[in-house]
Amino acid sequence: MEAKIMDVLRRMQLILDEVQLRELKEVLQMTFTGCRVIQETDLQVVDRSWEVDLEEFLMSKALEGKASKTVKQYRYELVRLLTYINKPVKNIDSGDISGFMRAYKMIRKVANQTLKNVRAVYSSFFGWLRDRDRIRRNPMVLVESIKVEKKIRKPYTDEERERMLRKCSSLRDKALLEFLYSTAVRVSELSEINREDIRYANKELIVYGKGAKERTVYINERTNMYLKEYLEGLDEQEQSERSPEELFGSKKPNSRLTKTGIEDIIRRIGEKAGVENAHPHRFRRTALTNALNRGMPLQEAMIFAGHAKSETTMRYCTVNQEGVRYHHFKYLSA
Repeated sequence: MEAKIMDVLRRMQLILDEVQLRELKEVLQMTFTGCRVIQETDLQVVDRSWEVDLEEFLMSKALEGKASKTVKQYRYELVRLLTYINKPVKNIDSGDISGFMRAYKMIRKVANQTLKNVRAVYSSFFGWLRDRDRIRRNPMVLVESIKVEKKIRKPYTDEERERMLRKCSSLRDKALLEFLYSTAVRVSELSEINREDIRYANKELIVYGKGAKERTVYINERTNMYLKEYLEGLDEQEQSERSPEELFGSKKPNSRLTKTGIEDIIRRIGEKAGVENAHPHRFRRTALTNALNRGMPLQEAMIFAGHAKSETTMRYCTVNQEGVRYHHFKYLSA
């Protein structure tokens, strides 16, 4: 019986954390105390035949230009699935995957959007296998789709951005807020920017986005002013403790602001200013929304954002209703 309990724990170790695994073990031991297995089946062997397919799939994603973090996430999700199912990939069917996803949602209490993202990873993997004739059928074809409630994600209003700016406690934070809005960079991109990357004469810089794709972004006059005041205002002690490379440094010596650090700064400023749901990515949404509503052509907005598809850019845009009303009057009044 102990062997069966350990088999259950092995299957669940990538779904449950250590505390939950210990609790499950105690419950199973209490439940099956005094019980014994009457009829033994063949000893189950841990199947790892999928490892070669997985490594080749991940290599293909890396060669396509997927970010290392994305490839790492693919590995994490697929190892968890394949370890749990414990079959050669050619024998995995839709029921195996659906059963795992139901258990995943029930135990981890994840949102449908998270589950939808996980399903997309599975679809990519099994589609890749089918395209190369490594499996006869793609089991994901029969796995139920995940419905996600579409929520309107609002950009900051001009008033909210001004209130947040007035609650900044340092020139660094003011420069940070204005830089996020002017450039529409992702927070992960911002954390990697160095001082030498900025060409002040042209008020532009090159950032490296997803898949190592580079694009040019621009800083407006207000951002330029705050950046110069911030960098010129660093005292000698700060200069000696700071690495000369990073644009935005933390209070720790020789340390740049991380993605988490930037998110925490924006959240705290938002709380002081009374702005709900304040986070860095919302500046990107705001910049793209304002650019499109104020007349920037969609194709140029795509280049500015670093998007390959116009649909992606449009998902960022909250259409200004006053603009709709104006153009309705202009084009459909008669």
